[in-house]
Amino acid sequence: MEAIKSTHISDEFLDNLLGIDSSKIGYYAEVKQKIQELEAANLGLKTKKTELQAVFDSISDGVLIYDSSGLVQHRNHVIPKLFPTETLIGKSCKALFHPESKTDLDGCPVGKALRGDSFQMSFSQARSGKNLFYDIAATPIQDPGGFNRALIFVRDITERRTKELQLLQAEKMSSIGVLAAGVAHEINNPMTSVAGYAEALLRRFRDSPELHEDPRLEDFANYLSIIVREVYRCKDIIESLLSFSRKSDGSMGRLDLNRIIGEVLELVRHQTRDKKIELKQHLQTSLPDIEGDASALRQVFLNLVLNAIQAIDKNGAVIVTTASNETHIVARVRDNGTGIAPDMLDQIWNPFFTTKVVGKNQGLGLAMTYDIVEKHKGSISVKSKLGEGTEFIVRIPKCHKR
Repeated sequence: MEAIKSTHISDEFLDNLLGIDSSKIGYYAEVKQKIQELEAANLGLKTKKTELQAVFDSISDGVLIYDSSGLVQHRNHVIPKLFPTETLIGKSCKALFHPESKTDLDGCPVGKALRGDSFQMSFSQARSGKNLFYDIAATPIQDPGGFNRALIFVRDITERRTKELQLLQAEKMSSIGVLAAGVAHEINNPMTSVAGYAEALLRRFRDSPELHEDPRLEDFANYLSIIVREVYRCKDIIESLLSFSRKSDGSMGRLDLNRIIGEVLELVRHQTRDKKIELKQHLQTSLPDIEGDASALRQVFLNLVLNAIQAIDKNGAVIVTTASNETHIVARVRDNGTGIAPDMLDQIWNPFFTTKVVGKNQGLGLAMTYDIVEKHKGSISVKSKLGEGTEFIVRIPKCHKR
């Protein structure tokens, strides 16, 4: 917008310009009045321009104005942060909305506004390995010559869209969890049969000494023992999975934290094999009970152990320990993985914040973990160094002695 220069016409200037004779015949007063009116109008325009510019710059969304030729005419301070090069003054709408097309597309919001139509759309843009999402609103505005210009509002909805996708993924995972629980329940029945028949065969073999003399059955007892052991191991894993699938009713009771941690480790142990991660546990024997919600605490330690496993590329170790002091049970989950940057340590408890690759994690685990521990009147803290690993420390009050 070009600046409107202030003018001031003095009486002496008008006298010299019009002459004494002209002032005598009344022209002087009339011209002076018109000039004063123009000065007042000029001042009003300057005030309006200042107000409009303040409004233009105070809008939190990006604002663009394209001229009748589809070129950027004005932009507010937000737009350069969103599109620094595509919206330079004089740039065509093609640079932002259809860079790969030589002509105006039917879906171009600028083209629609220049044809007199209001238009709304959403579009995404890949930048620096991230997908960015925007809402666009286009409105035609007429210039004094009667030609249309395009007023474009741009709103960055990347954060909102990312959260929607994460919540959708979380809902999908919840559905898969329900399905997995049903499958686990169905598998549990044939596993019981396999274990029962294997134990029956093993008893029959042990009760029949003559079978030991058959060289073909030399390894029979060992094989049956392995079948029984592995079947019961599968049943333990299935039982752990079923325990996790049960919806928490929020009820609190006396719990053995060692048992809960043991169930978690049994459930995730298979994830450590391909990456050759050593899963260690040092659990204090005769650990005092705590007052808690079993389902919720399983979720806490599942989150922490899975995070530790995912933080290790290969050939590392995850160590889980429990101990007690005068007032609390202290559980630690330590890994020697990649660690967390110092500037991110304060953010890890925020919902939807994640240090993992987009799509691999919803960023809700630690936020939920923190909330659950707080509801148990406990505390959780973290120590981490880049390249050296991370340790989470959970403290939960012990039960009072009966």
